[in-house]
Amino acid sequence: MPLWAAFGDSISIPIFNTKSFAITNKNRRGRLFCSTVAVSDSDDKKSRVVYESLRVLEWDKLCHSVSSFARTSLGREATLTQLWSINQTYQDSLRLLDETNAAVEMQKHGSCSLDLTGVDLSLVKSAIREVRRASPLRPNEALAVVALLQFSETLQLSLRAAIKEDADLYIRFMPLTQMIMQLFVNRSLIKSIMQVVDEDGSIKDSASPALKQSRGQVQMLERKLYQLMDMLIRNENNESSFLEVSSIHGRLCIRTGADQLSFKGLLLSSSSGIGSVIEPLSAVPLNDELQQARASVTKAEEDVLLALTEKMQVDLDEIEKMLNGIIQLDVVNARATYSLSFGGTSPNIFLPQDMKRSLTHEPVTSKVSSSEREWTIYLPKAYHPLLLQQHKQKTQQAWKDLESANTELRRRKLFRGNTTRKGEKDTNLSPTEMQVSALELAHPVPIDIFIARKTRVLVITGPNTGGKTICLKTVGLAVMMAKSGLHILSSEYAKVPWFDSVFADIGDEQSLSQSLSTFSGHLKQIGNILSQSTSQSLVLLDEIGAGTNPLEGTALGMSLLEAFAESGSLLTIATTHHGEFKTLKYSNDFFENACMEFDEVKLKPTYKILWGVPGRSSAINIAERLGLPGIVVQNARQLYGAASAEINEVIIEMERFKTQFLEHVHEARHFLMLSRNLHKNLLRTRRKILEHCASQRFRKVQKISDAAAIARSLVHKSAQQLRTSASQARSLVHKRAQQLHPSASQSLHCTKVGKNQHVLTSNFQQTTVDKVELPATASSSVVKDIKQSPRVKRTELPKVGDLVHVSSFGKKGTVIKVEPSKEEIVVQVGNMKWIMKFTDIVTY
Repeated sequence: MPLWAAFGDSISIPIFNTKSFAITNKNRRGRLFCSTVAVSDSDDKKSRVVYESLRVLEWDKLCHSVSSFARTSLGREATLTQLWSINQTYQDSLRLLDETNAAVEMQKHGSCSLDLTGVDLSLVKSAIREVRRASPLRPNEALAVVALLQFSETLQLSLRAAIKEDADLYIRFMPLTQMIMQLFVNRSLIKSIMQVVDEDGSIKDSASPALKQSRGQVQMLERKLYQLMDMLIRNENNESSFLEVSSIHGRLCIRTGADQLSFKGLLLSSSSGIGSVIEPLSAVPLNDELQQARASVTKAEEDVLLALTEKMQVDLDEIEKMLNGIIQLDVVNARATYSLSFGGTSPNIFLPQDMKRSLTHEPVTSKVSSSEREWTIYLPKAYHPLLLQQHKQKTQQAWKDLESANTELRRRKLFRGNTTRKGEKDTNLSPTEMQVSALELAHPVPIDIFIARKTRVLVITGPNTGGKTICLKTVGLAVMMAKSGLHILSSEYAKVPWFDSVFADIGDEQSLSQSLSTFSGHLKQIGNILSQSTSQSLVLLDEIGAGTNPLEGTALGMSLLEAFAESGSLLTIATTHHGEFKTLKYSNDFFENACMEFDEVKLKPTYKILWGVPGRSSAINIAERLGLPGIVVQNARQLYGAASAEINEVIIEMERFKTQFLEHVHEARHFLMLSRNLHKNLLRTRRKILEHCASQRFRKVQKISDAAAIARSLVHKSAQQLRTSASQARSLVHKRAQQLHPSASQSLHCTKVGKNQHVLTSNFQQTTVDKVELPATASSSVVKDIKQSPRVKRTELPKVGDLVHVSSFGKKGTVIKVEPSKEEIVVQVGNMKWIMKFTDIVTY
């Protein structure tokens, strides 16, 4: 359970005592809530230091900004409670980030809406409380329960439909997929409530027979009473007196200003200002019956609502679990909406133990990227969330003002009939337009924060208003956002370790109640931080050693930083004006220097960090450029000392070297990017060439195959025609031979070659050719067929490897496959393979 309890829209810093601390808060109605949690003295002290650190980091403002994106009041309260929890574990942070990532994916996809605008969760919570006490539900509470159940059902149906279209969404939306699918939906309860409660919150007449009868009796009695009152008023002779029907405590009476009336009645009230209220005696029995009938209606309505209470009691635990699940979905949706509104990036968080293990056990040949391997904190182009929010709000307000000015100008034009003078538009709108343009250009400057793994203490130097404190707060808020499941406002990939606590000492901590000066207040806070920080903590110290004698402050500050480096936190970031802190890097490998860049030409800070370069003093140079007398500047340089000037010269050279180095690095990255793009283009071109070659090869093979098929068809057709002509010629030769030489038919003998084929012997061929006269075409065809078939086909099947003659092509081929069942063989002729019938080949 979190130690922090937040209610309403404003949070106050907890007030602690020795055994417990109380968290107070004022809601919108002005009521004070108090949540007291008993803790030990050590936990009390640590909690006090942690909450004080979060206060100076302005974490409360960021929490309110995130909670404002929740759609319900309970969701806003739960968001504040979750963000103010300081007991999250590493696994909790991973789970929270997974939920935020899933909600961002869900919003981008747009299939499942988590809009809870029409659901009043406070009424549902009140309904659960009433049902648990076995009290009758109120109609509006019952309708709120129906709205919640219907929202859950709609959400589940939308999610199932989206997953049906794309099964990958089930994994992309996890763990929200599981949370939504586990929501309880009781359709019978929805039906029961809608049968008895109308949409306007009234109980239907059909809810029960007793209710219908009682309401009918009430209507009848009211009708009789109105008829009676109307008759009494009309029978009244005093026309000057004012008479009207009035209801007093549910009893119908007559209000009059006259002193005397013609009917008798009971005087209920009398006043000189409003007259007298009289209940006629004839109306008393009817009013009594009306009161009894109305009591019967109330009793019947309570019975109906009590029946709903009993039905709801059956699944009360499931409904309460569903309510908590919907509140949790609202919290997750608020975190995701905040990220999408400000362009957040999901951070990669890791345990510091994993970082140390990788430092000691990671092999040299590891393929881990440099950003994964070298940095403890990797925050490229990180924004301070509150500055970004403030700029966005100002820009939106400026655009609204500009739109209002445009609207007002158009109204004036219409009123004046478009007779405005020249230049009036520029006069009216130019200041607003200039303000919008200035805000668009004055976008917050992002900072790059790269802290190496070996660094335990980072010392940042720079001028006042140079951005040192903003840098500290940006790091602290980014770490807390990642720990709390929020996306970091960084335009690129971000990586931070998981810190168990964030301690900070920033600002003027003068304590009047404890008679502590500014310096004493800082020392007290830093001492508490030193005692409470662990090897997994982040410590942020602003202007360490300030507020006292510079020499003593420097010595004390350097000693504190060395203590943090040796046995204190995992990472300490400190800002200072004292130049002596720069030397710690050269005596201790745990230290690193950085400075805020200052443009001496424009005399303005650039709000950029120069890493590895100690800051230098520019006060004398700035004074000279601002026009101070030369003698003053010269004396200042002499008093400052030649040694310090030489140190500044060295720092200038280092800055120049650093600038050149960064330029070379940028140039190298540029050429590396170009080479990568060139390599990608070459690979893409190679792939296209290979694809083109394969396509061309396929087209050629297809053309050859088509041509071969056409040729094969023509060859088969010609061969068939030749066979038909040869068969007709043989028949004709045989008939003529029988007609001319009947005795020669006995000498005709045939030799069977293959199935249904015969050839004439050489004697018969000689006599037939010499003595039989055939038509020219038939004779030539027969002779050609006989002469072109000198080989005799064998009766056995060809074997694989046999050399055959393909009569269709007139070429030799080799048998590579025989299929007797199909009476087909595969013959290779040159480089081509052909499937042929046994009748199409002649074996040697």
